[in-house]
Amino acid sequence: MKIAIGNDHAAPELKLAVKAHLEDRGFEVTDVGCAAGERCDYPDKAAEVCALVTSGECQLGILICGTGLGMSYAANKIKGIRAACCSDYFSARLSREHNDANVLCFGARVVGEGTALDLVDIFIDTPFSGDERHQRRIDKITALEG
Repeated sequence: MKIAIGNDHAAPELKLAVKAHLEDRGFEVTDVGCAAGERCDYPDKAAEVCALVTSGECQLGILICGTGLGMSYAANKIKGIRAACCSDYFSARLSREHNDANVLCFGARVVGEGTALDLVDIFIDTPFSGDERHQRRIDKITALEG
C-alpha cells in the first residue's frame, strides 16, 4: 500500500516519526510535507496529499498540522476525500469502519508521538465494514460534492 503524508511547519518532527513508522511497517510513503525550518500553508499540503489519493497513486493520506483541524477543513473541500480529524482511537477506528475515510488528520500540538503512531496503525488496519447502511450514508456524503 502507498500512503501520502504531508504536514505544515507545526509538525515536521512528528511527520518524520510517522513516516519512519510507516516505512518500518513496509508501506511505501510519498512525503510532500514541509521540512524543519520551512514555512508553508496547510491548504497547499492538504491539496498535494489529496491529489495523490484521488488519483489513485496513493491509497490513503495522512495530514498533520498544529491541531489537525485546518488540514481536515482543506482536505474535505476536495471531491472524493473523506478526511477525519482524530485524536482518539475510537474515532480513528470508526472513521474507517463506518465512513471509509481515506485521509487521517491530527495535530502535533494535540497528540504525542505514541498516540499519533497508534492512530495511524488503527486507521490503516481498520477496513471499511461494507455494511449497506454505512455505504448508503457515504453515498449521500458523495452526492453533496455536486
